[in-house]
Amino acid sequence: MKFDAPLIPGKLIKRYKRFLADVELTDRTIVTAHTTNTGSMLGLVDVGSNIWLSESDNPKRKLKYTWEIGAAGETAVGVNTSVPNKLVFQEISAGNIPRLTGYTTIKREVKYGHNSRIDVFLQAEDKADCYVEIKSVTLSRVPGIAEFPDAVSARGTKHLQELGDMVESGHRAVMFYLVQRSDCTVLAPAKDIDPVYADALKVAMTRGVEVIIYSCDVTPEGIHLDKALELGI
Repeated sequence: MKFDAPLIPGKLIKRYKRFLADVELTDRTIVTAHTTNTGSMLGLVDVGSNIWLSESDNPKRKLKYTWEIGAAGETAVGVNTSVPNKLVFQEISAGNIPRLTGYTTIKREVKYGHNSRIDVFLQAEDKADCYVEIKSVTLSRVPGIAEFPDAVSARGTKHLQELGDMVESGHRAVMFYLVQRSDCTVLAPAKDIDPVYADALKVAMTRGVEVIIYSCDVTPEGIHLDKALELGI
């Protein structure tokens, strides 16, 4: 997935009120950018760290800048939580996810469960309906290991329970973790951050929920699917 225009580099001054970040651009201008990520963004909010912003020309937007990429040391990390759904949908549609091929209908944001919407819904005459929930992963505290979540996620736990319900109703359900960085080979639940979620993932898998994990190649030009990762629990 390519960005519509080249991203703008800057240095993080501070992130605050969850959705805001003050950034110093290379010309010393200070701007406030919108942050879509509602998690803690642990490891990505150090003062002075490199970040990249997109700029919108929509006059109706209150903030024209959006924080797209952060940095964990030398590793670029995608932080925009709207990217995974778009990217995974594109890759499934293109037939680039081997475990999710052979479907003739591919839809986004379909209602299911208890007042929820599934990120991607797949259907074919000769297959069980497939419900795909997508999560954006940015955290890595141990080299090579991605972790999820980076904050307590009651909503994420609810999604795992609802995916299990879909399996028990005769459908197929997939938890798809998109790791928006390229320096990891394994994903593990962050048990110390949210033990309830970690337990819910184990339960969901025993109920038949499948797990798919991919890392990403992240650059200021775009974010692209990289390689399949293993699950470590």
